[in-house]
Amino acid sequence: MSSGRKALHEADEAHLVRRVARGDRAAFEELYRRTAPWMAVRLRRRCADEQIVAEVMQETYLAVWRAAGAFAGSAVGGTAVGWLWTIAARRLVDAFRRRAHHAEPPPAAASTDTAPAAEEEALAATVGGEVGDALRCLAPELRQVLQAMVLDGLSVKETAVLLGLPEGTVKTRARRARIAMRRALV
Repeated sequence: MSSGRKALHEADEAHLVRRVARGDRAAFEELYRRTAPWMAVRLRRRCADEQIVAEVMQETYLAVWRAAGAFAGSAVGGTAVGWLWTIAARRLVDAFRRRAHHAEPPPAAASTDTAPAAEEEALAATVGGEVGDALRCLAPELRQVLQAMVLDGLSVKETAVLLGLPEGTVKTRARRARIAMRRALV
């Protein structure tokens, strides 16, 4: 492995994004190699349509290439991976909106009887004690809303589009989830 390739391989994602902002194609390729697999998995958990997932992936990385200079990183308490996921989640919501204008609603996300999502396992591993227990005790539909709004940082409207629910239902489930969490933590 050449020294330049090795340096990229050892660089963190934030450093790679800064290099992408300067037009470094090799840094972009390394960032894609590292992040595309988990991003595709997360997108597939929210959308069963492979065509939409592929379009969102393409739009996301195009946006990263074009807007890498806008990444503020740790200066605003963010991470490169979080920034990438925010772009992808918003692109997915946009894709659902486009589809809603042209056809029927998107296919539902994978059924709840499948293996837990990677972010659910990570959350369970990092959130322990009473908070972790309270999260695990939430009904799946309440956990989905919390995941979209809290973990993914989506608005009520974006969460409604993502989950294929009316905004009022999202608000109600978010309220019920907060009440359940509060009761469990008292």
